Amino acid sequence: MAKLTRRDKDYAQWYVELVQRAELADYTPVRGCMVIRPHGYAIWENMQRALDGMFKATGHQNAYFPLFIPESFMKKEAEHVEGFAPHCAVVTHGGGKELEEPLYVRPTSETIIWAMYKQWIQSYRDLPLLINQWANVVRWEMRPRLFLRTCEFLWQEGHTAHATEAEAEEEAVRMLEVYRRFAEGFMAVPVIPGLKTEAEKFAGAVRTYCIEAMTQDKRAIQAGTSHMLGQNFAKAFDVTYQDEGGQRQYVWATSWGVSTRLVGALVMAHSDDQGLVLPPRLAPIHVVIIPIYRSAEERSATLAFAAGIRDALPKDLVVRLDDREQYQPGWKFNEWELKGVPLRIEVGPRDVAAGQAVFARRDTGEKRPVARERIVGEVATTLDTIQRALFDKALAFRRANTHAVKSYGEFKERLEAEGGFFEADWGGTTEQELRIQEETKATIRCIPREGGEPQGPCFLTGGRAHARVILAKAY
Repeated sequence: MAKLTRRDKDYAQWYVELVQRAELADYTPVRGCMVIRPHGYAIWENMQRALDGMFKATGHQNAYFPLFIPESFMKKEAEHVEGFAPHCAVVTHGGGKELEEPLYVRPTSETIIWAMYKQWIQSYRDLPLLINQWANVVRWEMRPRLFLRTCEFLWQEGHTAHATEAEAEEEAVRMLEVYRRFAEGFMAVPVIPGLKTEAEKFAGAVRTYCIEAMTQDKRAIQAGTSHMLGQNFAKAFDVTYQDEGGQRQYVWATSWGVSTRLVGALVMAHSDDQGLVLPPRLAPIHVVIIPIYRSAEERSATLAFAAGIRDALPKDLVVRLDDREQYQPGWKFNEWELKGVPLRIEVGPRDVAAGQAVFARRDTGEKRPVARERIVGEVATTLDTIQRALFDKALAFRRANTHAVKSYGEFKERLEAEGGFFEADWGGTTEQELRIQEETKATIRCIPREGGEPQGPCFLTGGRAHARVILAKAY
């Protein structure tokens, strides 16, 4: 089995090779689109399952809205259409005829959803309205990359309506916290929750909150966003409710979402030159058992011992007994390492005789013998240990590659020499922020919710700073 390109040699090539060879996804004849293969889709399903439970625990319900959006809807919120127009696919013909009104292929669903909310919301008794949608969206990408940027991708988008500004703000922050808990608890990826600048916020939002993660090549990747939309969409679609005093009021709105980009973030956070490294809480296969034998007699005893281990493990674990005859054990080791199975259990004739098996951790490569009677308990303990260790390793990496800078010159020099996240005090304008992006290819990722208070003058202008920000090059 050919080795992957090393990360330190060509990180971008390593990523593409790994995604394809680990059978997560592949390119298609349609430029910019991808096929998500079963192994990759299983990771997405595990993400969906976890997030869906968290959404429902906070009172949200799932629904589904149309893929096609009338052009007139998109144009009702001026900032929204201006932000999305360059990335939209538009249908002009259907049924062999030119359409009376072009239809946008869903880039996001605020407009079609708020057209429906106008029909559903009449009174304060109808609020809050808490709806989530699992769907696909289309945004035309000029430089596609599997999972990270594709013309079509899968996601969830929450859309909520509230009676007051305070309730909408509380919802936006609550869902950001849901995303943080998911990223850190399931993906084992430490994130920085924060507020986007005006230049980086969602088109049509009053405020955009985000969680930012660091990849192993020291870049940022946005792992989730939550938008406080104010009354912009309610006013655009005339969505009002009668309050308890009998007065008509515009509702307040939020939207929030994550996508299959999270699969790419997961790959980039933990994997190594041998292949995927997956946290147990999202891994499609938790344990693979590999029997090792030479003779028919050894085969029978070894397989029986291995099957006994498989059958004893809890049913909530996905366990694969790899008894394929056409492949040697070493080939199987490499394959399951490539696919990121967190724990490998090896069983050979000597292990059968000794009443034990050998545990091999995917994250560290550590091997150790475990007595047969302790295997069930040790599997659970080991998987928990791997989950925590991946988070701790990623957090230590981020901390080691986060730097405080006091001047623009220092920032530019260290950005090129070291990379990573940069903390700096900021008091500049949107125009100055865009200048930084043009000159360095870095952006202000967020104003952290913790530690976002300025500690000195603006690193760019030397004037008064209003926030301490995180800057980085990003995917």
